[in-house]
Amino acid sequence: MHTGNFDTLDDLLRATYLDLLNGDNLNRVLSKKGLSTERFGALLELNNPRARLSRSVGRARIFSALGELIWYLSASNSIQQIEYYIKGYGEFSDDNGETANGAYGPRLFGSGSGDSEWGRVIGLLSRRDRQGSRNAVIQILRNSDLSKPTKDRPCTTTLQFVVRDGRLFLHVHMRSNDAYLGLPHDIFSFSMLQEIAAKQLNLELGSYFHSVGSLHLYDDTDEEGDPKPTTNAKEYVDEKYMGVKPMPAMPDADPWAWIQRLVQAEAGYRQGSLETPLDVSAPTYWKDLDCLLRAYSGIKHLYGSERLKFLHECLYQLEEESYHLFLLDRIEFFEQK
Repeated sequence: MHTGNFDTLDDLLRATYLDLLNGDNLNRVLSKKGLSTERFGALLELNNPRARLSRSVGRARIFSALGELIWYLSASNSIQQIEYYIKGYGEFSDDNGETANGAYGPRLFGSGSGDSEWGRVIGLLSRRDRQGSRNAVIQILRNSDLSKPTKDRPCTTTLQFVVRDGRLFLHVHMRSNDAYLGLPHDIFSFSMLQEIAAKQLNLELGSYFHSVGSLHLYDDTDEEGDPKPTTNAKEYVDEKYMGVKPMPAMPDADPWAWIQRLVQAEAGYRQGSLETPLDVSAPTYWKDLDCLLRAYSGIKHLYGSERLKFLHECLYQLEEESYHLFLLDRIEFFEQK
């Protein structure tokens, strides 16, 4: 499968895993992280970028995906922040678990002290005479990342935004992509960034394109409980996952005021303050994302009956029904413990 066109993330993942497990002309590659099966040169298209969430047992990852997105949007390189949602980042830190050299947030949004790559792209495409431009490109991977010793080189090389027929398309290219662990999170975050940009520019949403140099699936590692990507991918392919409707559309108008409030709220939740700062007048879209972040922090900070009570309260507050399934999974898990 060198190219593929899909309606949902689950359709895309299923085809990708089937190809890496059974496809022709695959490569066997030994890298620092171990042996993997590789498809070199892949292009994946998600027709509806809002269909960015899996509802499989194995790949339903709304909490960690949302946490990683907030890490990007906050322009943070903090290992502590991202490890709250995704363990293992610290081993790739160059400064003993303090920061991530390859963090995307600072490269996209800067440090807050000057113009950002994101601002440049939005400024370019907001000009009516430049909406046919091919120059709205953000470079994530820098030459210096490849020439200096570091444990953390960005896997993403570029994001290219284009406006065609009144719709905003995004093409992300990656030099390397772990098909089991990385691919679902990458598509979630980048397609969310695409929708944020579309709202800033008052445009409709076009397709999301994801091209990869080395798209790979690692072999199962050992018998000591380490991740087993190949086995997990096979189980996913055999799973009869439930379809879920796409995420609702982001509200019209520039979303950054609400994004900043969500970023600030999330920082408080990580510290154990679980009262939402969003008022009842907030759009449902942002209240629901806030509720999901609070629910995850409730899982992290509360225990026993107090945790279950809090999760049921969050479930009641969620207005988008398609999100209920992700929270019900956690409630069922803790009820059975």
